[in-house]
Order: sequence, then C-alpha cells, then structure tokens
Amino acid sequence: MLDFTGQVVIVTGASRGIGRAIAELFGKQGATVVCVATKAENVAATVATIGGNATAKGCDISDVTAVQELVNSVVEEFGAPSVIINNAGLTRDGLIMRMSDEDWDRVLDVNLKGAFLMIRAATKSMMKARYGRIINITSIVGQHGAAGQANYAASKAGLIGLTQSVAKELGSRNSQVLSRRT
Repeated sequence: MLDFTGQVVIVTGASRGIGRAIAELFGKQGATVVCVATKAENVAATVATIGGNATAKGCDISDVTAVQELVNSVVEEFGAPSVIINNAGLTRDGLIMRMSDEDWDRVLDVNLKGAFLMIRAATKSMMKARYGRIINITSIVGQHGAAGQANYAASKAGLIGLTQSVAKELGSRNSQVLSRRT
C-alpha cells in the first residue's frame, strides 16, 4: 500500500459507491480525506473508524461560490490539497426527444462543470505547493455513447477532453491530471 500520510485528498461524490471506496482507501493509507457530497457524514465517520482522518463537507459542486468556499476552507484547515478525485456524478436518463432541458443541464452541471470548478479552485494552491494530482472519473459511455444517455455521455466525453487539456496546462508544474474509466 502507498503512504499518503500528511497529504490532503478531496473526494467528490464520496457518500457512496466508487467515491466512498476511494475515500476509505485514502483514509487507510494515512491521508486527511475531505469527503465532499451533499451528505458525506457517514463516510467520514467510516474513514475515522478504520484509522483515517476524515471530514465531511457538504457542497453542490455545480455552484461556483460553494466550490471556491469549499477549497478555501480545506486550504485554511488542512493545507493545499495533494490529490483531488472528481468522482461526483449523476444520471438522468431519457431518450433525446423526451429529455428536458433541466435534465440535460443538471447532468452537465454536476458531471462536467463540477469537475471544472474543483480543478480551477484548487489549481492555485497546488501550483504554489508545486505538487498536485487530479483524477477525473469518467465512463466508457463518454467514448462510445449509450442510447438514452445523451446528457451523461456528453458530460463524460467533455470530462475526458477537460482532463487532457488541463494535463497539458499543469504538467510542467509537477501536477498530473488523469482520467479513469468506470
């Protein structure tokens, strides 16, 4: 196992599934884990019971002000984040001819804009620290599409492009940006 002692890790979408597992794993490896979700208290408590240091932060990651306040509070409380896992995501499936504007917008706002906002908010502190790792959780649907998931596929395809662009911007500053498919 890797040792993340002394490192601050922000995990979005940490309340369940992949995000919860990631938060628990980083906690086991000694990181200070900031579990971000609309309801993340349970996972923070679980990380604490397995010996990790965790805190829960409620945040709508599609809200620019909320994300900036979240990152500022993390930097003030724990220091610059070493790792950001952009895992938060949702689906609102439906055939394109019946998909509402609200369903399209909400999926793009959380899945793509949320990752963009987290990256932008954390970049300054990561560059100052001359270290950062950003991992964006994508999906095979972002490369191949799926019937009834135009909004989800577009958000994950956009996330892949965002990852590649930001990797080029931050690579010379000892920051890596990666995407991992689920």
